[in-house]
Amino acid sequence: MPPRNGKCINFGPCSRANKKEFLTIAESAQFVCPECGKPLRPDEAPRSTPQLTLLMGVLTGLALTLAAYFLWPKSHGNGLAAGSGSPGTVILRLSGSNTIGAALGPALAEEFLRQRLGATAVKTVRGDREDEVRVQGILPGESSAKTIEVHAHGSATAFEDLGKSLCDIGMASRRIKPEEATTLAKLGDLTSLASENVVGLDGIAVIVSKGNPVQSLTKEQIARVFGGEITDWSQLGGTRAGINVYARDDKSGTYDTFKALVLGNKRLVANARRFEDSRELSDAVATDPNGIGFIGLPYIRDAKAVAVSENGTRPFLPNHFTVSTEDYALSRRLFLYTASNPPNDLVRKFVDFVLSPQGQDTVEKIGFVGQNISPRQGAGIPGVAPARYKQLTTEANRLSLNFRFRTGSSELDNKAVVDLDRVVSFLTDLHYSGQNILLFGFADGTGSSQANDALSKSRADAVARQFEQRGVNPSAVVGFGSELPVASNETPDGREKNRRVEIWLKR
Repeated sequence: MPPRNGKCINFGPCSRANKKEFLTIAESAQFVCPECGKPLRPDEAPRSTPQLTLLMGVLTGLALTLAAYFLWPKSHGNGLAAGSGSPGTVILRLSGSNTIGAALGPALAEEFLRQRLGATAVKTVRGDREDEVRVQGILPGESSAKTIEVHAHGSATAFEDLGKSLCDIGMASRRIKPEEATTLAKLGDLTSLASENVVGLDGIAVIVSKGNPVQSLTKEQIARVFGGEITDWSQLGGTRAGINVYARDDKSGTYDTFKALVLGNKRLVANARRFEDSRELSDAVATDPNGIGFIGLPYIRDAKAVAVSENGTRPFLPNHFTVSTEDYALSRRLFLYTASNPPNDLVRKFVDFVLSPQGQDTVEKIGFVGQNISPRQGAGIPGVAPARYKQLTTEANRLSLNFRFRTGSSELDNKAVVDLDRVVSFLTDLHYSGQNILLFGFADGTGSSQANDALSKSRADAVARQFEQRGVNPSAVVGFGSELPVASNETPDGREKNRRVEIWLKR
């Protein structure tokens, strides 16, 4: 087999990525960057020079070898690399979000083949179309490769392909819509714990070029920019210049989430430049001093993220902690959706791997925010925090998650249910007891002060009961009403974010 070609996309920390260096990796070597160790994105070889082309024409044997090499990744129309076997070699199919599928999906597929199925010669090759790849490996006792297909054409296609039985797992960078869940009811309740799985977290970063002086924007300002109401940077504290708007395409889950969290009923400005690929959008904004766009957290690349605030809240930059707690105004969850009882037994095995500590380590390596628990020393405590909150958090570290609830319910949502067991494992590994745990409940600001105090305490009690069932008894369970909002109480999404339970760990 020929060597594999690719480029590193770990922009910032890795000089080879920053130089957009073309890398050739030996067939027997792991398909990762030799400098930073991150998975490579498959890419074609640079164009040859005329002199080399002439030489290749003279050297017939070499020309035939190179021709075989260039033809090898191409498809014969069955979704597989030429020579990789029959269509039956496809063992798993992922379809949907470009945010997940561009790098994270293939990386998870590679690690699943290696770590859970014991495959060797694992590699990622180009698929039939742009934003499609095939992850291949040879399973123990077999001679031909097995394939996991990853098609990344937008979150909407996750549910379309699930409905048409064109994929086993749908990748979505937004929660399934009620009408989509209704359409796919034949697959079971796709909002249930059996079907909806959070693969990791991401922050939608609002990006500008590094030379742009604007450091912080409110959600209202961002909405007015992307809605075409604010058209000049001088209206935002910058220098006088027209604003150039960049946005993902209509099938993108990133766009759907941005529309829901920011635009609301506003229409995207008609002259916005639209992109299917996250990386291309980010690079375009980075080179445009008057540009502004929105993108998933790993794709900031050479652009600059601005801090974002809502009415009555502090501005937060998108970073690991503000996204993992979902305090950042434009944080979001990334999902894998499956049938409740998938006929392919590898579906559940793959999802279990993704949710495992090893799978979440892969999420982190690609640049998203994983869900393995970590404490944060010196977590910022606002000056307006209640006195008891300040007193209780003295000599305590906040853990990297908030417990949240199903919309309109006191029942913990699917992520919170999984997080309970993650926290218990974290405490066990560090030999902590429940006496180290502090639970603080919060409500939105829609009710009376007395009602909100009671609601916030009931939410903290609900989490405490779940811990008690797991043999862990928290030492403090307190409700703080509608204090310390992390989002606007003027929107349904904002109110849902404010209805939360923080978890702290006494040192």
